Amino acid sequence: MNDSDEGAGHAAQSKRKDARRNKETLLDAAAAVFVASGVEAPVRDIAAKAGVGVGTIYRHFPTRADLIIAVYRHQVDACAEAGPALLATSATPHAALGQWISLFVDFLVTKHGLAAVLQSDNAGFETLHAYFLDRLVPVCAQLLDAAADSGEIRSDLEAYELMRGVGNLCIGADSDPRYDARRLVELLIAGLRRPH
Repeated sequence: MNDSDEGAGHAAQSKRKDARRNKETLLDAAAAVFVASGVEAPVRDIAAKAGVGVGTIYRHFPTRADLIIAVYRHQVDACAEAGPALLATSATPHAALGQWISLFVDFLVTKHGLAAVLQSDNAGFETLHAYFLDRLVPVCAQLLDAAADSGEIRSDLEAYELMRGVGNLCIGADSDPRYDARRLVELLIAGLRRPH
């Protein structure tokens, strides 16, 4: 390989990183707009928030359904990737679990805005629930196992069971200002601690 081939390889790799970063920026902007204005928000609002033209969005996501699916998957991936990072950087496994559950609640509150669309008959939406479970249940299990192994929490709770409970506590949080789902989720996570 000569120097010009190596330079071309680095340029292509850099271009791919830029494209991936731009797509992530676009998906983050779309998620924020969906939370604020709903999934029927104008594409121009998403483009403005992302700092791109409307054509850029349609080039990546030809239909609104494509964009919604991509936002959902992007958020699932971000939540999944946060688990091991929090475990590595938090003071204790229980602290990592609490922080991750907080991110999971953020995701659920966002997802409730997508819920009606996700229940439509679009074939692309059917696989999202399985994707959600496949990506997030193992991460939650890893956090639960670490906290149980350290003796901080009881060891008889399944990841799916905890995630389902948290999900149920989040239902209606976006439509009732008197209901604080976060507070109840924090109580649930605190309640996992072993008595000393």
